[in-house]
Amino acid sequence: MPSQSTAPSLFNPLALKRGPAPTNRLVLAPLTNTQSHADGTLSDDEYHWLTMRAQGGFGLVTTCASHVQANGQGFPGQLGCFNDDHLPGLTRLATGLREAGAVSSLQLHHAGIRALSELDDIVGPSDHAETGARAMTEAEVDTLVEDFIHAAKRADQAGFDGVQIHGAHGYIIAQFLSPEYNQRQDRWGGSLDNRARLLFAVLDGIRAACRADFQVGVRISTERFGLVLPEMLEITQRLLASDALDYIDLSLWDFKKEPEDEHYKGRTLMSLFTELDRGDVKLGVAGKIMTAADAEHALAQGADYVAMGRAGVLVHDFPKRIQADPAYAPPQTPVQPALLEQEGISPTFLTYLRKFPGLIAD
Repeated sequence: MPSQSTAPSLFNPLALKRGPAPTNRLVLAPLTNTQSHADGTLSDDEYHWLTMRAQGGFGLVTTCASHVQANGQGFPGQLGCFNDDHLPGLTRLATGLREAGAVSSLQLHHAGIRALSELDDIVGPSDHAETGARAMTEAEVDTLVEDFIHAAKRADQAGFDGVQIHGAHGYIIAQFLSPEYNQRQDRWGGSLDNRARLLFAVLDGIRAACRADFQVGVRISTERFGLVLPEMLEITQRLLASDALDYIDLSLWDFKKEPEDEHYKGRTLMSLFTELDRGDVKLGVAGKIMTAADAEHALAQGADYVAMGRAGVLVHDFPKRIQADPAYAPPQTPVQPALLEQEGISPTFLTYLRKFPGLIAD
């Protein structure tokens, strides 16, 4: 249980370089939920699930990954942002989150070689035998950059406070960053500068295309998915130095874990990144943060905010609960389906969550 003297730091506003400041340091992480319609338009279930978390006190609510191209879809029922037909739903969602008191961010995504297998044309940085993906042409990479930018402009038009570029979890930007998955010999492959070109082209393009107070974040993985930890430290330092960026979201799987790279054992993975010079860019962490004590520990170790997934699924008003009682903890898993239904989880989302062992009781 955190002391009364440290717990209030979670409820200090998070001042970002641009746009409104979230009222606290508790962010709803971007979570796949498969609830939207087959064409990528927003469903009532997805709207309800997200606005319920905004009403529950999360300072910033991030949507699920929203694909910027039709062939970048990674999940059934995925929210889309690749077509103007998506604008009415996106506008409804941005409005609902604002009215509920949260700062809003639309996560922008392309699955690359991890796209749904039933899609006709799966693409990535290079040919990939296991998935049948083919290498994108240079012109297609240029188009991908433009489509990320167009998606951000739709988010801006819809009234979102900002976007989060999904550069994590082995999706297309992470695939380009990886020397394992990116075997290109053109300006998009080879050196680290070339492999990072896609990420920075998207970031800089969005900053140039959207309104001055539009917030832009990046979510990255720091290891796994063919990534190299020293390279990711270098990329993160470059991101932190970019005036185009407002925050970085580190997806760590466990914020207390040690690095997998043997050269960095003996300290937490998180600490490698919190010691970087971040200027006025904020740095958040995600990974098994389930209590106020966990969140306070992450802040004490140098994070500016915490992004919460499972806790936000289990308890829609987790921030309000721990503000009232810092000793509060979410229900122990596995939980009964009825509990999740009360927390705004639809039958479709419930089916998806059954994939995670130990979460839902049979």
